[in-house]
Amino acid sequence: MAKIDTNSADGRDSYDVEVGGMIVPFFNKNITPYPTESSGPKFELVPVEKQKDVMLNVARLHAQQEYDRIMEMVSVLQKQANQIKRRLELTDAVHAAKYDFQIAHGQIYYLVYDTRHKCTILTSHGPTGWSTGKPSNYDYIAAVKWLGDYSWQEVDNEGNYVNSQ
Repeated sequence: MAKIDTNSADGRDSYDVEVGGMIVPFFNKNITPYPTESSGPKFELVPVEKQKDVMLNVARLHAQQEYDRIMEMVSVLQKQANQIKRRLELTDAVHAAKYDFQIAHGQIYYLVYDTRHKCTILTSHGPTGWSTGKPSNYDYIAAVKWLGDYSWQEVDNEGNYVNSQ
């Protein structure tokens, strides 16, 4: 880089230089991040490609973490939607079933298909609640509990809610 005697910008610290056979006007050594003279400090070029690779890998890592977090939420929401769908199906089945007693909130009942009469019934007796054994024409569908919102939830024989998958 050769310094030219001209100074097209008329600056105190600027001057024109010749680089590769071309004149570069207004070269100011005070504003460039690189040394402009042989006595300047040594420096290394920035490895741009390596820096791009690191940035891309970090971006992918963070994006994948966010994607995984969202997919976990989707999984939870899907499970909840399936549980609500099952409650709606049971609610419809109980309301279509025959029964001739007063039902109470929080009590466990049993949804049963009566093969002899070809209908669904609601009974308060579970498969083991009969003194002489369950009727042979009863196929137990589910144990259910009437909730405060007037829907029906499937439960096990101890009254614990069953989560449908």
